[in-house]
Amino acid sequence: MTERRGEALALAGLLAAAGVTHLVKPGLYDPIVPRALPGPARFWTYASGVAELAVAAAVAHPRTRRRGGLAAAALFVAVLPANVRMAGDWRHRSPARRAVAYGRLPAQAPLIWWAARVARAAGR
Repeated sequence: MTERRGEALALAGLLAAAGVTHLVKPGLYDPIVPRALPGPARFWTYASGVAELAVAAAVAHPRTRRRGGLAAAALFVAVLPANVRMAGDWRHRSPARRAVAYGRLPAQAPLIWWAARVARAAGR
């Protein structure tokens, strides 16, 4: 039980940290917002930061952990197009930056799995 709680709180911490960085350093994220989204990129950067903070809170609280885990999995799926855009845009950058951009793509799968695992554990 404690291990699962720790896993949920770690996920909540990751989401909270991402949410805070979206709000404090939006310039890092604006360039990877998919062009297909309507309106300014900054809106989507802030909206995703707020969503990450809300989902982090839901995952952190035992009563909302199941729904929060499902929302986290959906959020990780939703940001995949931004990671695809980043990989394409960064294909001519330094090897280190390309590694970061390309590494984000396969990293989404374990994040989705982790969020689903937290949701499943909370549903028991």
